[in-house]
Amino acid sequence: MIGARISSIRAREVLDSRGNPTVACRVTLSSGASAESMVPSGASTGVHEVLELRDGGKRYGGKGVLKAVKNVNTTIARAVRGTDASKQQKIDYAMIALDGTENKSKLGANAVLAVSLAAAQALAIHRRMPLWKSLRKTFNFPKAASLPMPTMNVLNGGAHANWSLDVQECMIVPRQRNMAERVRAGAEVFHVLKALLKNSGYPTTVGDEGGFAPKLKNVEEAFMLLVKAIRKAGYRPGTDIALATDVASSEMYDKRDKKYHFKTENKVYSAKRLLQRYLEWQKAYPLILIEDPFGEDDWDSWKMALPSLSKKSLVVGDDFFVTNVKRLKRGIQEKAANAILIKPNQIGSLTETVDAITTAQKAGFAVIISHRSGETEDTTIADLAVACSAEHIKTGSLSRSDRVAKYNRLLAIEQEMGRG
Repeated sequence: MIGARISSIRAREVLDSRGNPTVACRVTLSSGASAESMVPSGASTGVHEVLELRDGGKRYGGKGVLKAVKNVNTTIARAVRGTDASKQQKIDYAMIALDGTENKSKLGANAVLAVSLAAAQALAIHRRMPLWKSLRKTFNFPKAASLPMPTMNVLNGGAHANWSLDVQECMIVPRQRNMAERVRAGAEVFHVLKALLKNSGYPTTVGDEGGFAPKLKNVEEAFMLLVKAIRKAGYRPGTDIALATDVASSEMYDKRDKKYHFKTENKVYSAKRLLQRYLEWQKAYPLILIEDPFGEDDWDSWKMALPSLSKKSLVVGDDFFVTNVKRLKRGIQEKAANAILIKPNQIGSLTETVDAITTAQKAGFAVIISHRSGETEDTTIADLAVACSAEHIKTGSLSRSDRVAKYNRLLAIEQEMGRG
């Protein structure tokens, strides 16, 4: 493409929403089009994720990313400079080959992804089109572009909130016809929930993803609180706004006894007993999505549970699949789930991310595009969700600018699509 060759790549160290270093990268094309990406970072990470390269030592408590930044500015820049930015797969596969490891441990997945995303963003500017349209042109997604249903994490727990609740997230899922109304409904419930917590004597400070983290008795109390907030905000639970949860059960799985330890509730479950509890949740609450109900390597439990859980809920693999096509294909073959959470930094490049999305969609899996707990102001995932026609987007609560930025971008996209 004339004028779309990469003329410069420059990375730098910036901070994410938790105040930890991460990689930002600016790609400039021969046309002068230029864009900067920022890579997020997870707190509850799957053991099968690619490697986020950190410096170690004393600086930033060992979390500095100067090694990754240097890899971008030297090794990657030399290899990718001059490549046509419209050849996204060529750029990404060149970096993957340059790294040469299974988990991107040589260059760092944070280094590779920063360049991958920035190249796509710069190309969109060069093409003079929104990123979601440019992504559709690059990857030729078969389904028509559409706006996703948001899953909003309004009650935090697990590793994200010092175990105030055993499950990591309790979410609301607004189901209105357009994005503006979904965002409005979510925000209204969020503020009603805050008032309910305050009136009950709970703190209303927010966690990493913008949700509240009260010390509740159990998960059922959290669901009841959300149903109450939905009703008090003037919506119908299940019809207007449904519920979802990220159990993040790998955090609770003990390999020694092969059981799940709910430390806040002080309860221990076998996989079969835990399944029964999930079914009780489905019966009592409008729960349409359950993420990571079992451990990331507890394949037998996933397969055992899917037939019953899938009757009412999407059964979503996050740590289970880690946006990895190999693991996803096994899950499809063994009928272990029916949906996948997509996090670009779990796999480390845009091309591999899209491969996971298209593999899932061909198998009839639902797709949920997701943020990380350590986020930035980068809004690429909002455009990606629309471009690939994901069923859902998971990008936190209705507070903290790093979360709200994605919702605001979705509102802008709705207008770009002529629907706002």
